[in-house]
Amino acid sequence: MSEGMFRTVSRLRSGYDPDEVDEFFDHARSVYEAGQPGALTGKDVRSVAFDMVRGGYVTSAVDAALDRLEAAFVARSRSEVLAERGQQAWMEMLADQARTLYGRLTRPDGERFAPPAGRQQGYDADDVDDLCERLVAYFDKGVPLTAQDIRSATFGRRKGRGAYAEAPVDAFFARAVEVLLGAE
Repeated sequence: MSEGMFRTVSRLRSGYDPDEVDEFFDHARSVYEAGQPGALTGKDVRSVAFDMVRGGYVTSAVDAALDRLEAAFVARSRSEVLAERGQQAWMEMLADQARTLYGRLTRPDGERFAPPAGRQQGYDADDVDDLCERLVAYFDKGVPLTAQDIRSATFGRRKGRGAYAEAPVDAFFARAVEVLLGAE
């Protein structure tokens, strides 16, 4: 990745800070090319955050590049495990992660995640539960589902009963993306 890889928005709009984005992608490239196992993972890529500045990079383009970078690091992790311990070890690792996710999915609708604290807004529980049902169908019946399906999911907002706190939902689906990327 090199400076100027992403287009900027107008000076009147906000986008990701170009310096932070360029620095992160330069670091990711050097880690990837050096082949330093574990120095940067798909989870690290997924959890990176950039400041918003006027005239910054177009967020959708950077987010799409981050999705591709995450997939590249997950694929490399898979290759490392396969080379070191074999296909069976990789499948066992994925199955273990899937079992952990499935434990949450088997809870009744409306009880899979904690509610938001106090009077804060959270994700609409019905929307989240619908995506959880798609994951159940994937695990139980092999109904097609991709990491991009999870990444592109949107949830309505609610307060009180019928809402889930955002942080645990986000963390859960981030783990689901890891499993789906590992299986793709």
